[in-house]
Amino acid sequence: MAYQTIAGVRVWGNPDEGALAQARTCAETGNVVQTLLMADHHKGYSQPIGGVVAYDGQISPSGVGYDIACGNKAVRTNLNVVDVKGRIGSIMNEIARKISFGVGRVNSEKVDHPLFDDPDWSVFSAIGRQEHDKLKALARDQLGTVGSGNHFVDLFEEIGTGRLWVANHFGSRGFGHKTASGFLNLAAGREFLGKAPGEKMDQPPTLLDIDSEMGDMYFRAMKLAGRYAYAGRDYVIEQLLTILGAESDFEVHNHHNFAWRETHNGKEAIVVRKGATPSAPGQVGFIGGSMGDISVIVRGKDTAENRDSFYSTVHGAGRTMSRTQAAGKMNWKTRTRSGGQISPEQMAQAVHDYGVELRGAGTDESPFVYRKLQEVLDAHAETIDVLHVLRPIGVCMAGADEFDPYKD
Repeated sequence: MAYQTIAGVRVWGNPDEGALAQARTCAETGNVVQTLLMADHHKGYSQPIGGVVAYDGQISPSGVGYDIACGNKAVRTNLNVVDVKGRIGSIMNEIARKISFGVGRVNSEKVDHPLFDDPDWSVFSAIGRQEHDKLKALARDQLGTVGSGNHFVDLFEEIGTGRLWVANHFGSRGFGHKTASGFLNLAAGREFLGKAPGEKMDQPPTLLDIDSEMGDMYFRAMKLAGRYAYAGRDYVIEQLLTILGAESDFEVHNHHNFAWRETHNGKEAIVVRKGATPSAPGQVGFIGGSMGDISVIVRGKDTAENRDSFYSTVHGAGRTMSRTQAAGKMNWKTRTRSGGQISPEQMAQAVHDYGVELRGAGTDESPFVYRKLQEVLDAHAETIDVLHVLRPIGVCMAGADEFDPYKD
């Protein structure tokens, strides 16, 4: 087995002490079946990123986190990279111009969708008319926007075939963020739309019984946010294909911040994955590296180690440096940064050397702040097969100083 068990936590890769301490707190709180750390793990809010916790009859809004249903959609197009080689720069300009990054929308087009007639909006009506109307209005306003932070729209060349792939990474935007904060407020006896007090990174998880009224409401609201995230990623991929004049002939679409009702070892469990990709036997998933590294399409194996992982794997390469360490502290009044370890010049050179056409992004997303993806994939070699290896040729993200309270 490629993992080790530390204080009951199954750990893949090199243990990070901060993340391991958070995982141990999760393991000791509630009706826990198993706690696990994927090889890309690092500290998060309450439950570590790259952390998986399986519960008996409980669900954790803090475990799923604020970016409910963050995930990826990747599609293989019917084009080869040679078909667009001379116009990557102009394509990336059009992506940056037509697709909305950050908190706002760059075009006046509002995206309508059958989702807004979904019966599960009644969850918010039960909380209150104001809550329902505010969240639905925010959801309508932001559907199809990508946000900021580590969220992206990328073009890839498949190594070995030269095929052109496109992918995106984002979640349920402000709707998911306010859903998460709202249920965390309710669980603490506060108003749903109230301002949450300063939550501590290392606090124990917030747990709800899945069969309780509030637990059922959260589960339904979370799944609605999941459908909303799928709709947003679908919309952005359609925009990309239109820009390229291309069609999709293969697609991969998955969440990596979510809770699923699953059966493991013959028993039902609620599996909360924060920054972890589901990898059941035969299930395909997208795992992104940095803008200076490969990304991959993987498929879960039918092995004992994959069963031991509760059918979970990494969601990316994993950060080795915090945003503030990399980019410095931002003063929003003066719009200046100070104290960052990575300069824009260093980042630009690294991305240029890798052959990537970059639009937007700050140094907190530079290749220097991430592990090499192959290292974390190697730690999970017994649980996943790599089907396609993708090299980024175009990366578009929000600008370095784009303010977005829902970024990740």
